[in-house]
Amino acid sequence: MDLGKLPVILLATVAAGGAAYALIYPYLSGDIRAEKRQKAIGGDRRHAATQAAAESLRRGQVADSLKALDERQRRINRPSLQMRLAQAGLDWGVERFYILSAIVAAAFGVGVFIGTGDMRIAGAAAFVGGLGLPRWLLGHLRKRRISRFLQFLPDGVEVILRGLKSGLPLGDCMRIVASEAQEPVKSEFRKIVEEQAIGIPLPDAVGKLYERMPVPEANFFGIVISIQAKAGGSLSDVLGNLARVLRDRKKIKQKIAALSMEAKASASIIGALPLITIGIISVTSPSYMGLLFSTDVGRVMLVGSALWMLTGVLVMKKMINFKY
Repeated sequence: MDLGKLPVILLATVAAGGAAYALIYPYLSGDIRAEKRQKAIGGDRRHAATQAAAESLRRGQVADSLKALDERQRRINRPSLQMRLAQAGLDWGVERFYILSAIVAAAFGVGVFIGTGDMRIAGAAAFVGGLGLPRWLLGHLRKRRISRFLQFLPDGVEVILRGLKSGLPLGDCMRIVASEAQEPVKSEFRKIVEEQAIGIPLPDAVGKLYERMPVPEANFFGIVISIQAKAGGSLSDVLGNLARVLRDRKKIKQKIAALSMEAKASASIIGALPLITIGIISVTSPSYMGLLFSTDVGRVMLVGSALWMLTGVLVMKKMINFKY
């Protein structure tokens, strides 16, 4: 062996050994496996962070929707006159309502003045006729329309639910309700369809339903559509639960109305008895009853009795008025 080549062979051997050591040592020491575990853990953490961000975004959207609905509810609790006219189903302006109120007030005032000749009584009658009677009629029409809406809303939700289960889009289901349902559900859903046609998003169009019909059932429907549009999910399942809730609430209201009917009849009879008695005595013994109207003491007694009767009627009404 040539001794001159020995250093070269030794250097080559050391270099090869060092290279082999550098390549094999990470596997022997576990560094490669540790690095792979760190990468896997980092990937899982990034995936978990992405899911958490998506979930946080979804929760934020739901929270924003609920906040907007709460603000709208606080505004609806104090409706304007124009909103009350719309809720009663009257296509009137505020000016027309005031003009009709003035006409009623003038008619009441003139009629009472012709009958009694007393300007004070005529002024009181005009005040009641101008402010009390029109607003009472407006409240009566509003209450009756809302009652009919609650009666037929579960049927409309059922139609939408069945349409979704059969594969129809939500917009087509809305159009079916707008053309086939009973009033006032038919006209209210027609307004939703018309607002969609001019470019208003469905959650906003459905949210306005609660402004026209300020009842919890309309609010429930708006919340369901708004949350489903932003957060996703099975709309048919949610509407199925909503339809069941609406029908249960309807049954409870009907049961309460049946149970309280006896108390309402008793309150009506008790409230009408004094008026019936005064009418009968006035017909049979006019001189006996005339003292109540011709003397100051009698008038004071009439006013006091009327106030006591009004207090009793209001108390009885409060006792039989259930909130559900």
